[in-house]
Amino acid sequence: MAYFTWKETGLTADCASLEAMAARFEEAAALMRRMASEGFVLERHSDGQHITHPDEGVFAAYGFIDEQSPVRQLSLMEPL
Repeated sequence: MAYFTWKETGLTADCASLEAMAARFEEAAALMRRMASEGFVLERHSDGQHITHPDEGVFAAYGFIDEQSPVRQLSLMEPL
C-alpha cells in the first residue's frame, strides 16, 4: 500500500505572527479532514506515522510520493 511518513518539522517556521500561525494550522487541518473523508488513514510504525490510501490513483492525485519504493523520485503536480 502506498504511504508517506508524516514528519512535522516546521509547519509554522516561516510565519511572522500568531495569526499567520493559526491560519497555517487551519489550512493543514482542512487538508487532513479532506484526506480523511477521501479514505486516507494514519498508521503508526516504528519509523514514524505513515499516511496511507488503498487506492494508488487517489494517493498519486494528491501529488504524494510513495515511500515504499526507494527508486521513486520527486515529481511536481498541478495545483488541485
